[in-house]
Amino acid sequence: MDMLWNGWGDPAKAAPLPEAVTGLLRDLLGVKPRSTPDLSLEDIGLPAPAAGPAALAALAEAVGGEDHVRTDTESRVRHTRGKSTPDLLRIRTGDFSDVPQAVVLPGSHDEVLAVLRACAAHGLAVVPFGGGTSVVGGLAPQRSAFVALDLGRMNGLLDLDPVSRTAVLQPGLRAPEAEALLAGHGFTLGHFPQSFEWATIGGFAAARSSGQASAGYGRFDEMVLGLTLAAPEGTLETGRAPRSAAGPDLRQLILGSEGAFGVITSVTVRIRPLPRTRIYEGWRFASFDEGAAALRKLAQDGPRPTVLRLSDETETLIGLTQPDAIGGDLSQRGFGCLAITGYEGTPEDTAQRRAQAAAVLTACGGTLLGAEPGERWAHGRYSAPYLRDALLDVGAFAETLETAAFWSRIPELYRSVRTALTDTLTKAGTPPLVMCHISHVYENGASLYFTVVSAQGEDPVAHWTPAKHAANEAVLAAGGTISHHHGVGTDHRDWYVREAGPLGISALRAVKRRLDPEGLLNPGVLLPTD
Repeated sequence: MDMLWNGWGDPAKAAPLPEAVTGLLRDLLGVKPRSTPDLSLEDIGLPAPAAGPAALAALAEAVGGEDHVRTDTESRVRHTRGKSTPDLLRIRTGDFSDVPQAVVLPGSHDEVLAVLRACAAHGLAVVPFGGGTSVVGGLAPQRSAFVALDLGRMNGLLDLDPVSRTAVLQPGLRAPEAEALLAGHGFTLGHFPQSFEWATIGGFAAARSSGQASAGYGRFDEMVLGLTLAAPEGTLETGRAPRSAAGPDLRQLILGSEGAFGVITSVTVRIRPLPRTRIYEGWRFASFDEGAAALRKLAQDGPRPTVLRLSDETETLIGLTQPDAIGGDLSQRGFGCLAITGYEGTPEDTAQRRAQAAAVLTACGGTLLGAEPGERWAHGRYSAPYLRDALLDVGAFAETLETAAFWSRIPELYRSVRTALTDTLTKAGTPPLVMCHISHVYENGASLYFTVVSAQGEDPVAHWTPAKHAANEAVLAAGGTISHHHGVGTDHRDWYVREAGPLGISALRAVKRRLDPEGLLNPGVLLPTD
């Protein structure tokens, strides 16, 4: 099944907003319906690919035939940009300025290398494409002549070692299919980001993804034990042991490189036995500061639940933790902050950790709300992107951004980003709702994930850009990182340059020149073009 070309996910799951929500947006934020072109794929006329017959023939030879090189309108449109709100707003208004010349589908590592050679010979840039779920401009290179390298044919489980508890997965394997293949052997990856239904294994590695059960399973980069990279200059293989002191860890150069250094063609990951029990619960705290202190206590001293997240007062009040409950009776929600805890494993282990964590949370001021809030969160955990699309449909602007910092800096980071977003959008005449949650915790810090909703303004993309830039500035000023798990792309690139520093960026440029001397791979993504 293909994802919506002008929205998120499964078309059958897209639903309009309840009237109560539309009214709330109108009354609270002044949201008004906008008239936008009702485009269909049949209405779109793209210019013929600028890549000539010789280039297309070379690509077809590289991947075993013309069937695996697509230049039709639908294929090219479906590989245009990612799924950020600006991406969708542009495509909904018929802006296809970032459309690829062709979509190429290799079936193996060697075919990827052959595609890179063909592109080098014909001056075509290459954008690796997995699930297409980037929300930071990671699929919009700064070159007009490029091909989308769709890895969907490379979607297998190549090896599983039950003794070592490792698996070798191909990059185009979508997360649900990966889980199904591993479950057939009694294992799980345990990686469940909000993009789970559509994102791919290669994309998780390329963007340093973090799943909603990261408190228990870890981030995806912690799961990766080895990987293989196809670069214009050849093949790079990393990870021959679980740990090594044989020089710097080259995996870390590739993890998070967003296709700028090469194409990940296989990933060796750590796997875990399928949990026999999954339990999710809700807790209420009087304030965000009180709840954050409780999460820090568990993260530092244990026991750490598998899922641990906390919504601030605004997100709790609106009910964003439970998208299917949006628009309900707000007077019945009460005040305070909702935390979700989840436990996975054996019945004995989960019961013990649950009881121990409950003692800590109670001592920190938490009130147990029972299983209902937790189960509702689990049921709707992948629904928020559909809600975003429905908001766009009625004239609201909705976007997210995330960061992370050490615990001591979390309060200032939280206040600074909220203030930057609120002040900028209010001055623009579109006062926003700014919501936030902590969804990933560590012994030394945590992530903050912000959701912003406002009226769209006259030009929705231009309306958002100053607010996004102000938030980026606030993140760096408050000691946060420019991205915790969405990646750098083009949206964060200029701030990443400042975060990494001149010498760090020079070192990464040197790596790119060695692996990709012609600058073919995702130009302008992650690193500025020369």
